[in-house]
Amino acid sequence: MTEGTQGDNPFGEGGFDMNALLQQAQQMQEQIVAAQEELAQAKVDGTAGGGLVTVTVNGAGELTDVQIKAGSFDPDDTEDLSDLIVAAYRDAKGQADALAAETLGPMAGGLGGGEGNAPGQLGF
Repeated sequence: MTEGTQGDNPFGEGGFDMNALLQQAQQMQEQIVAAQEELAQAKVDGTAGGGLVTVTVNGAGELTDVQIKAGSFDPDDTEDLSDLIVAAYRDAKGQADALAAETLGPMAGGLGGGEGNAPGQLGF
């Protein structure tokens, strides 16, 4: 074969298909956006002090609600209440992070971040 007889594909017959790769990347981006929207709608509760304080976060970890059980703390000791709110938030945020990992994890695997990439995935 002489130089330049392999056609227009610089990688030869059966070589790299940039259009297929771009299409796959676009599909993956759309799936990620849909998953992020789903997470923004999800609600996760975290509690502290045996249920004295409950906070709600969305799947992205944004605080959306705080509930404090009436008569459950001394109004003169706000430090305890602050600690309970922080602890309840950490509980909820941990659950939201786990939900996000579960929801987005399969897509990250396609980028080489997971084990066992299937043929055709973007496993760089």
